Amino acid sequence: QVQLVESGGGLVQPGGSLRLSCTVSGFTVDYYAIGWFRQAPGKVRDAVSCISANSTSTYYADSVKGRFTASRDKITNTAYLQMDSLRSEDSAVYYCAADPACTDGMDYWGKGTLVTVSS
Repeated sequence: QVQLVESGGGLVQPGGSLRLSCTVSGFTVDYYAIGWFRQAPGKVRDAVSCISANSTSTYYADSVKGRFTASRDKITNTAYLQMDSLRSEDSAVYYCAADPACTDGMDYWGKGTLVTVSS
């Protein structure tokens, strides 16, 4: 059974950092594209980042380029999203997702973790 479980969200001050984790079960994290998405209250869900299945490419939304870094560890079967220089507009529920390819309609989704950036 495929499961993705996010963790690491919380309250952080502007300029601070958080690292989100996406623990995967039911498949090997290296064999699928792993995407990170976010949805703020009253807004549509946006793609934040996606690492392709073969790790040849990583997509970042313009709004997070240079501040967020996606990675994954096949030993722990976990994907990560390191978020630095956080801004209030980064506040949202963050979801990880998996699919054979990076796409908005990915096959498997976690339930999300809340990130709040506020002083």
